[in-house]
Amino acid sequence: MAATELDLAYDHCRRMTRTQAKNFYYAFRTLPLPKRQAIYAVYAFCRLCDDIADEPNSIEEKRRLLAGVRSSLQAMSSVQTGDRVFAALSHAATEFGIPVEYLEEVVEGVEMDLTRSRYQTFDDLWTYCYKVASVAGLISIEIFGYTGEEARQRAIDLGIAMQLTNILRDLKEDAARDRIYIPQDELAGAGYSEAELKRGVMNAGYRRLMSMQVVRAREYFAKGRDLLPMVSARSRACPEMLSEVYTRILDRIEASGYDVFSRRIGLSKPEKLAMTVKLWAASYLPGRR
Repeated sequence: MAATELDLAYDHCRRMTRTQAKNFYYAFRTLPLPKRQAIYAVYAFCRLCDDIADEPNSIEEKRRLLAGVRSSLQAMSSVQTGDRVFAALSHAATEFGIPVEYLEEVVEGVEMDLTRSRYQTFDDLWTYCYKVASVAGLISIEIFGYTGEEARQRAIDLGIAMQLTNILRDLKEDAARDRIYIPQDELAGAGYSEAELKRGVMNAGYRRLMSMQVVRAREYFAKGRDLLPMVSARSRACPEMLSEVYTRILDRIEASGYDVFSRRIGLSKPEKLAMTVKLWAASYLPGRR
């Protein structure tokens, strides 16, 4: 049977995810096929937005491209688009009831990186983390299936935890692009400067600062894990694996003495494969339904 245009659109999103989503792809593989296809489409959309922000174009050009993304979102339900990412996303949004407002918030989060490279307080940073990570969690649970209104708050918490972990892991790369996500008041309170951060200095002030960030991320992970029993049993392995992967990254950052400058901290492919098999198999056990 020949592949339909929709099949080709979903396969395009799958290939984007496999190529670029080093931590997410294995977690997504645990989902049943229709949900897996939908989450690929969501990831491809988020990746498209991120790539616009990261390309070496002018701010004006990035704004123009993101305005085009917004136009495509508004046209999804009424106009057939030739773009495969939006074709797949439109189908997924209809099938799983994904509010277009969530997708628009993803664009808003990306736009924050065009105009802000510093955050004065954690409250300021929380808003950024919500838009670039927690909103993706809210979209995801619409695909997973969940029970209870509290699931939304727990999805938000898990997204915050994951983004805080990303910020710590990517300190070196972000600083090289003059992006400092750790709140300014906390840098000052720890007695650590941006100049030291950009040079990769790991002194007592740095360790105080990083310890504070790790403790906060763990608090959000603890709240985010309460999401798991609220998610459909056959979908639960996906957020469970993401929580486990990012918690292990946080553990390794701490175990390294917070040395995120000499190498990028993460999990190996065999580790992620083993985790995928274990959690995917567990999702079929009767006690998890």
